[in-house]
Amino acid sequence: MGLTYFKRFRMQIDLGGRDFSRPQVPEGYRLLPWGESLMEAHAEAKYYSFRDEIDANVFPCLGELTGCQRLINEIARKEGFIPEATWLAVCIGCDGRRHEPCGTIQGIRDQNGVGAIQNLGVIPEHRGGGLGTSLLFRSLEGFRQAGVDRVRLEVTAENKGAVHLYHRHGFNTVKTVFKAAEVAYT
Repeated sequence: MGLTYFKRFRMQIDLGGRDFSRPQVPEGYRLLPWGESLMEAHAEAKYYSFRDEIDANVFPCLGELTGCQRLINEIARKEGFIPEATWLAVCIGCDGRRHEPCGTIQGIRDQNGVGAIQNLGVIPEHRGGGLGTSLLFRSLEGFRQAGVDRVRLEVTAENKGAVHLYHRHGFNTVKTVFKAAEVAYT
């Protein structure tokens, strides 16, 4: 084990004058609003989205299903939790009835009234078709409905796909930070 530093970008977007109200959800998917009964599905989507990614090194809880379950529970219990900014993406099975979790996003409001995206994750085999954009837009519209006018997040710099997604949709990098984490050397 050794200590490694991961470069992360703090990004933010001002919601004023932007339209996030009509995200196109890719065919074969649905976005479900927050509900306590979906907590386990959010945890599964988070786990399968992050378990083999660099963020599981930065935040080890993302590499374990029990860690993701604990994290979702903690987010949902936060004083500033915003259900309107928290969504689950499901893949609709061939029979039209089975719905498998394949993406998740959660939102909170900090003590200064700024929104914060906690995690946006899409399971690898469901990436590249616009599902991340759909989750992001639905969440940003939920923040707006909750009276939030600015939203921030942090993203690991090596996660080029996520960095590109956020820049493409109007997020600006406001600061670069470094997160120390214990990593096993191979």
